[in-house]
Amino acid sequence: MSHVAIMEEGARASETSRSCTIIEVPTTEMYGVRAYSKERSTGYKKASREVYDKAAAQRAGVKKVASEPNLDSLKVEEGVIDVTALLVAYPRGIATGQHHPDRYEAAIVGNSIDDKIEFAKKLLGKEVKPYDIFKNGEHVDITSVSKGKGWQGVIKRFGVARLSHKATQKTRHVGTLGAFGMKRVLYTVPQSGQTGYNYRTEHNKRILKTGKKEDSQQVNPASGFINYGKITSDYIIIDGSVAGPAKRLVRIRKSIGNRDAKGGIKEPKISYIATTGKAI
Repeated sequence: MSHVAIMEEGARASETSRSCTIIEVPTTEMYGVRAYSKERSTGYKKASREVYDKAAAQRAGVKKVASEPNLDSLKVEEGVIDVTALLVAYPRGIATGQHHPDRYEAAIVGNSIDDKIEFAKKLLGKEVKPYDIFKNGEHVDITSVSKGKGWQGVIKRFGVARLSHKATQKTRHVGTLGAFGMKRVLYTVPQSGQTGYNYRTEHNKRILKTGKKEDSQQVNPASGFINYGKITSDYIIIDGSVAGPAKRLVRIRKSIGNRDAKGGIKEPKISYIATTGKAI
């Protein structure tokens, strides 16, 4: 994390300081497309076919690559109700210390199947850049796994107040587990257990800036980021915090709330990015 200075527009134009999170984007490419159809017996959506770019799929570690890509066949294939992108990220070149690639699936936004296939044609077998997908000032949803804190009691886990020093048993626990005649404890009653390490999605996080590899020195502190190091590739600056420790995988998608539909995307004017002192 770091902080930036933003020039606010409007009647009372002023410069405000905001905390931000800088996310490094490793080399990412699209190695395939997955088509979905509706199953006749249950009516649920199921994966029916996958089309790969042969060279990109072999780099991603896909063992069985049938043939060269033929996305036009998906247009005429009956029963196709959705098309998604198959992506792979290569974190070897960044400071995470991870060497094996991460393969994942991402939705393609479009009004029809043909629009999604045409979009996939442009990126299949090519590198995907963050500044080609997202715009400065756009709102996105960020999915990650939060920090794990192990087994904790009810005070740290749920924020329960300590009992009086005259309590019969302990002070750092709940006063009651529920009604005497319930014969069971409801799941809503605070109890100790695993804290953190949860799969969470934060909605409507704003992108302040998408940067290129050549401009990475503009955001790097002199001594690097604590528990991470220096950014050496493309990056995204997010307004506020992001769940999870420094080197954990983060996924970013277009906001499903469509917050930018009414007012449009307003690009922030960043006048200063902190590169001195300690960046966490």
